[in-house]
Amino acid sequence: MTTIQIKRLPKDPGPAAWNSIIQSEPAYPTLDHSIQTDWLIVGGGFAGLAAARRLAQLLPESERIVLLEAKRFAEGPAGRNSGFMIDLPHELNSDTYASDSHEHDFKQIRLNRHAIQFAADMAKEYSMPEQVFRQSGKITAASTAKGQKHIATYCQHLEHIGEPFTLKNATEMQQLTGSEFYTQGIRTEGGAMIQPAAFIRMAAKGLSERVHLFENSPAIELHRGQSGHTVKTPSGKVETKNIILAVNGHIQSFGFFPKQLLHVFTYASITRPLTSSELKRLGGVSDWGILPADPMGTTVRKISNFSGSGDRIIIRNLATLNQSLEAPTTDLKRAAAMQDHSFKERFPMLNGVEMEHRWGGRLCLSLNSVSAFGEVEPRIWSACCQNGLGTVKGTLSGMMAAEQAVLGTSDLLLDFLAQEQPKRLPPEPFLSAGANLTMRWKQWLAGKEL
Repeated sequence: MTTIQIKRLPKDPGPAAWNSIIQSEPAYPTLDHSIQTDWLIVGGGFAGLAAARRLAQLLPESERIVLLEAKRFAEGPAGRNSGFMIDLPHELNSDTYASDSHEHDFKQIRLNRHAIQFAADMAKEYSMPEQVFRQSGKITAASTAKGQKHIATYCQHLEHIGEPFTLKNATEMQQLTGSEFYTQGIRTEGGAMIQPAAFIRMAAKGLSERVHLFENSPAIELHRGQSGHTVKTPSGKVETKNIILAVNGHIQSFGFFPKQLLHVFTYASITRPLTSSELKRLGGVSDWGILPADPMGTTVRKISNFSGSGDRIIIRNLATLNQSLEAPTTDLKRAAAMQDHSFKERFPMLNGVEMEHRWGGRLCLSLNSVSAFGEVEPRIWSACCQNGLGTVKGTLSGMMAAEQAVLGTSDLLLDFLAQEQPKRLPPEPFLSAGANLTMRWKQWLAGKEL
């Protein structure tokens, strides 16, 4: 039996604001004793909950499923993202858009849409309101000639693969957002927008009838054995036949995929609730979301009141590489200044509206944009490395890990497995220095789009 000590737990800067702005709920128990189970899922984000639901669909009731979450549900990265579920390729300047062969795109779109439908089925099964899960489509917007060029390239790509889209002019963008900032937009229909923290919490509640959930129960030790495994928490222990690790970049703390994964933090701010007079000055529709034409640009969402949250605007930009799984407070301060500027540029009519919460969230990327997936040890599966699209890729990885563990294969799994392993990273200090300089340079090039 091999023992791995998990010596570090990731640290997320600031509050998980999506979770902070809605009403709190009673906690699930902390694991404080020894238990036995057939299946253990480590991680209660999108990947972990998708794995739990898919296992519940595939396994008989006699098979016991346990899930450990290191914090409260939705306090980690799952409650810190922008809440977009995207079906189409995300980066508008991808080299694949000029390619004559689109088979990779077709496979990825098919997989992404299957994950979104899986999430939609969860939303329906667990009675989530539209403010928690809405199949809204996706709008990408530009404010510069450079951004419009990205959109034009994207349109060509969509035409080549037969995907419908609608272009929006500056007037239509103002009618949607209330802002005169955007000069052009493009809408596609397959995506969704969610309140990520509410989605996670409602999914956990729905699964709790079948899955044994534990909060504030981080895995701190993993014993790998021939016939079974043991995972220890600070005050408890789980003996299990099978493990699915749904911990994204934290998978490296368990000893897997060493020197293959990039740990990137992105940052966001959310306003206090807007008053009725401020909402009137803003105009636009009640809920909307904008993705930037430039990949390093600013993501913006307007959300309406749900569970006491109020009507608010969210601004997200800046990315930093932090291989320690921690981001210094200086990065959060730099992001705050950048986001305040971005907010003022887009919403001058809301001068004086303060930001109530500021936070950072972890992403995991690989150099070749593939997941850290598969059976990494006998009866231990990884559903990690979502490459910046945690809502969709996390859901997909969790589903596929469950299918591989129980079924061995499936049509979707064959498509999902048709990828390389994550490439090895350059050595430090060249990796961090080079990556952060590159991101700063790209952010500068984004100009007004930021």
